[in-house]
Amino acid sequence: MAQQTRGLLPGTVDLVILQTLTQGPLHGFAVSRSIQNRSDGDLQLQDAALYQALHRLERAGWIEADWGVSEKGRRAKYYRLTATGSKQLVSEVHFWETYAAAVFKVLQPLSQES
Repeated sequence: MAQQTRGLLPGTVDLVILQTLTQGPLHGFAVSRSIQNRSDGDLQLQDAALYQALHRLERAGWIEADWGVSEKGRRAKYYRLTATGSKQLVSEVHFWETYAAAVFKVLQPLSQES
């Protein structure tokens, strides 16, 4: 079966962005590139979805942004995780760990024992 690049499932965008920003301040393209690289290319975040999420996370107070200069010498907005964002990340990770474990339980074949 051929490997398929996938977009992110609804509800996971905030989680992966917050986790990515634990690396330190990054501009939007670097956030997107990091997500793609860390997933071995399996996950991609479209630009529109990325920037909508970054603005939403900023409004929520989970990230902050400052202008800086990118590695290519261009003006870029750098996003960083706030203390509130770190707490939210812990909550989101706990939710997804519990959720994924429940889904994997359902995916297991039913026991033939009665």
